[in-house]
Amino acid sequence: MAINKDEFGIEKENLKSTMKWLENETVYLEENIEKINSKIGEIKKESKGKYNIEMESFLKIQNNLKDKISNYKEVKDKPYFARIDFKEKIRDNESFYIGKIGLHDEREEEEKVIDWRAPIADLYYSGTEGNSSYEGPYGKIEGELLLKRKFLIKDNELIDAFDEGSNQIILKGINKDESGEGLEDEFLKIALEESSSSKLKDIVATIQKEQNQIIRSEKNKVAIVQGSAGSGKTTIALHRLAYLLYKYQNKISPEEVIVLAPNKLFLNYISEVLPNLGGGDVPQKTFEEFALEILKIKAKIYTKDEKLSYIIENNNENVKNIVKGSKFKGSMFFKTIIDRYIKYVEFSGVNYENIMVEEHIIFSRKEIRDLIMKNMKYLPLEKRIEELKRYFNGQLNNRLDKITRAIERDYDILLKDIRNSEEEEEVKREKFNLIYDEKDEKIGKIKKESKKAIKQFFNRLEKIDVVSLYSNLFSDETLYYTLTEESLPKDLWDYLRDEINENISNNIIDRDDLAALLYLKLKLQGNDYPLYKYMIVDEGQDYSNFEVLVLTSSVINNSFAIVGDLGQSIYYYRGINKWENLIKDVYNGEGEYICLSQSYRSTIEIVNFANKALAKQENYLKPAKPVLRHGMEPEIIKYEDEAELIKTIDSIEKKVKSTGKSSIALIGKDMKECVEIHEILTKNKIKGWKLIKEDKGEIGDKKIIIPSYMTKGLEFDCTIVYNCDTKNYTLSELDKKLLYVVLTRALHMEYVLYKGELSQIIESM
Repeated sequence: MAINKDEFGIEKENLKSTMKWLENETVYLEENIEKINSKIGEIKKESKGKYNIEMESFLKIQNNLKDKISNYKEVKDKPYFARIDFKEKIRDNESFYIGKIGLHDEREEEEKVIDWRAPIADLYYSGTEGNSSYEGPYGKIEGELLLKRKFLIKDNELIDAFDEGSNQIILKGINKDESGEGLEDEFLKIALEESSSSKLKDIVATIQKEQNQIIRSEKNKVAIVQGSAGSGKTTIALHRLAYLLYKYQNKISPEEVIVLAPNKLFLNYISEVLPNLGGGDVPQKTFEEFALEILKIKAKIYTKDEKLSYIIENNNENVKNIVKGSKFKGSMFFKTIIDRYIKYVEFSGVNYENIMVEEHIIFSRKEIRDLIMKNMKYLPLEKRIEELKRYFNGQLNNRLDKITRAIERDYDILLKDIRNSEEEEEVKREKFNLIYDEKDEKIGKIKKESKKAIKQFFNRLEKIDVVSLYSNLFSDETLYYTLTEESLPKDLWDYLRDEINENISNNIIDRDDLAALLYLKLKLQGNDYPLYKYMIVDEGQDYSNFEVLVLTSSVINNSFAIVGDLGQSIYYYRGINKWENLIKDVYNGEGEYICLSQSYRSTIEIVNFANKALAKQENYLKPAKPVLRHGMEPEIIKYEDEAELIKTIDSIEKKVKSTGKSSIALIGKDMKECVEIHEILTKNKIKGWKLIKEDKGEIGDKKIIIPSYMTKGLEFDCTIVYNCDTKNYTLSELDKKLLYVVLTRALHMEYVLYKGELSQIIESM
């Protein structure tokens, strides 16, 4: 409910006061940084380029001040978004204003605004009025929560303020025939009514209780979040990362965590969230970028989107092999085959023969085998070989000493025989000299030849090349029978062999091969990069179990979160179809599964429309529950020809503009269809539409043409689904999932266009 006039006036004055303080504080900090800059200049002159510990200290202060000034300028128009009043036991009631960052008056020793990630701010998101508590740095803090107030601030002005009477902000519809969930929280409703933008926005002011629980959950455990379309799973994951960086700021730095996103377009879309939340320069990459950096390979990737596009556009025997191959490469069975292959490489990749010089054994084959296969088994093969080399070099002098002593014993016997002989002394001396020379020459030769023998031994051990090894796995005919036990069709194995060899010859790597290559590197070469302290994988349903297993090996203590939606698993042939299988096969039943079914993106009409498409899927999930935000019913429009299509698109565009909204996505099924749409619009001199291609890293424009599979995770004020007829969207599982994805992208307005017969997925709704 909105607050009364007197309280509103007080809050208005407090906002002005805070903004004034913020302005003065920024000036004060800028004056300080000028002084620091001057001091650094003086030290540079005095040190004359030499290292100076004092300058190092001033540079750190300079960087901290720069960051603080940047943050203060970022929030100058909206320093906070909420207030809580909390009375701790045996203490007076205190008011705390909560913002995107904390604002501290160091001169007055006063906390002006609390960071949303601070422990006490948890009361705003999860606390209920009355007896309440939060986890402080030294344990639970108990008391009474007296007030939860939210502020609507625009253009430096307090527009409205709302007090939350209870924690249940989303209630069941009052009327039994009311679909969805009733929205009591006026503050949240205003936020949801806003127009979309080309960048994902932070939600610090509107984080809901179930979202907050995920954001603040324990770090060292695997979290698997199944989130309906529009549930905010991506945003929650990014806010969780920002929270962890704040909570563990002395233990985790931004470069020690990572976000993996499905493509460059999506990376650009989410790029501003973490920096805006104070998350710093967190690495954000695609899986392909991540893999190539670790493998240290420069090659063109055949992406999953390119493969999906081929599958959509074609229907032939090759497509069947592609689908079977992708499914196999992502399976745990393939991981088993790779494990068998690694043992084969370990056994056959080392020459288990005696290292000898003449008749002397320096290192025996049994000793070499025991060292490689037993004593050093805990190390990757390449590391074992490196360790073996160090061991040989360290032991060589001892071994040569033993051989030298044995040779000397043999020659001592000869010398003794000569000494005891009855030959003349001169003859004896000549023989002594010859024997001593022979002995010294032999010992010297053995020392020289032993080093050469060891060098030759390691030269025969080629440097491990995982790409060559991977190619050999399929190319060596005998390995098929040895490793697969013929449990995989031979024709599929042969198809994969030909495909991989052709790709390698063209310097192409299929995305589906990356998991196996990473696993081979990990097991045979080990990690030559620091492990991450936290990893977030978005659109997790599109990863295979094998890929997730490999990714988990790149983080410490299972500090890993994977978010996704099985209802949007358009890469059904390679991705995850059940989270339970992932938890069982990869995490031995230890992962925590969390389900988010509340949808905040779309109106109730759009969500219900999309849910009917979801219900057609084989693995039918619990449908998304919309918040009670009404809008127009999605419109299904039939057009007869190109002229009518142009007229329809033009009419829709005008309607969108008339409502004050701006972003429109015209969604084709695949890239081929999107190019066709763009050509039609260009031919008819319809301007302003931008064609989004796979290699583009940003959306930018307000009117875009985009293929269905690239819209995941994105949202628009209005969507236009192009060509939704029976031929384009069949009753195949892939088409059902693609259509569900595109039907869940709109915030406010949705149109479905078709020519001929309407798709049965829609028709039977």
